[in-house]
Amino acid sequence: MKTSVRWAGDASFVAETESGHQVIMDGSPEFGGQNKGPRPMEMLLIGMGGCTSFDVVLILKKSRQDIRDCVAEITAERADTDPKVFTKIHIHFVVTGKDLDPKRVEKAVTLSEEKYCSASIMLGKTAEITHDIEIVNVD
Repeated sequence: MKTSVRWAGDASFVAETESGHQVIMDGSPEFGGQNKGPRPMEMLLIGMGGCTSFDVVLILKKSRQDIRDCVAEITAERADTDPKVFTKIHIHFVVTGKDLDPKRVEKAVTLSEEKYCSASIMLGKTAEITHDIEIVNVD
């Protein structure tokens, strides 16, 4: 996997992925940014949220659960001193579907957290990662 990150002036950077997508990242105004895009550390959390959500949806589909939506709401705390690594990350999963089995939803989240989501596993080296699950049943 390859990416590139190019400085775009001030505190702004443009990242390009191997698959040809571009993302603008920008620093906060206090560091010369213009709020043109997410902060790089926000991108880490977005990546982890995407990785774990992908796993949860895929696992639930494979276990024949009628999943309709999956939202990972992530909150994080960082160290006060440099390097300001994440120290605590909490993921609140809101999984919507028809007649979802709560045990299968919990198992999907646990499998992602412990086995499949490489982003969560990497961030778990510095941060305590916790989760909870809200299941919304629809007709």
